[in-house]
Amino acid sequence: MSCKTCTYLIVLVLFLIVDAADAQDQKIGFIDSDVIMQQMPEYSGIEQRLDLLSENWQQEIDEMEEEIAELEREFEAREILFTDEIRQERLNEIEQRKQELDQYIEEKFGPLGEYYTRQKELLEPIQRLIFDALTRVAERDSYDFVFDRAEDTRFLITREEWNLTNDVMLELGINETGN
Repeated sequence: MSCKTCTYLIVLVLFLIVDAADAQDQKIGFIDSDVIMQQMPEYSGIEQRLDLLSENWQQEIDEMEEEIAELEREFEAREILFTDEIRQERLNEIEQRKQELDQYIEEKFGPLGEYYTRQKELLEPIQRLIFDALTRVAERDSYDFVFDRAEDTRFLITREEWNLTNDVMLELGINETGN
């Protein structure tokens, strides 16, 4: 082996050792944003507004479903009296009402519906506050990565010492009892 190759090999090994040492120095934490939001007074107001909104829409959906059921009962009771043309008109009317119901449900509760749009609009300021507080805690305590276990992120094993939820709540001025 030449001296040049030996030098490259030594530099490579030193680089790998330094890189591995840096990786061990990374600090990782997690929060549960659902717990934090539940403790925020603003959240209960938002939750009530969303509940009221969805209850009103659900009431309208129930009324539409009852109308459809009534049309179907009436159709079944009188079907033998109808001509083919009237029978088809009534079936078309029932089908149209069902499609209107499906469209209404999609408009209100679908993935791009009013409920989720309104929810996002109302929760965004709270989520921004949580994120800002989390950023301050993470920078102050030198965390490299922080995960939120509230959503789909699942941790099979966690040490409570890396749970930053209470630190973020304190940064927001919230104690564990929600005051």
